[in-house]
Amino acid sequence: VQLVESGGGLVQPGGSLRLSCAASGSIFSLNVMRWYRQAPGKQRELVAAITSGSHTNYADSVKGRFTISRDNARNTVYLQMNSLKSEDTAVYYCNLFQRATTYWGQGTQVTVSS
Repeated sequence: VQLVESGGGLVQPGGSLRLSCAASGSIFSLNVMRWYRQAPGKQRELVAAITSGSHTNYADSVKGRFTISRDNARNTVYLQMNSLKSEDTAVYYCNLFQRATTYWGQGTQVTVSS
């Protein structure tokens, strides 16, 4: 299984970005896909999760600003990030959990700065 993230970059406060994570390999129909992030000097934290049935949950810090979605036909998960703040600056990682195994992407940098 391989996860490839894209869509990171530099954005001004209040701006938007859309991250994508494409999964390839042996992807089973029942799984959970998540976005994590890790800021410098901080622990990796869960940002949002979505099941194969499209049930979602979010960290309190991003509720109302971020939206996670998925395209099961393309094995791709998205993270739409709006109203970005400087504290959203981090490396964002895609995570896939299926059949008791966890897979990680390489990460994509998101920098929110004026």
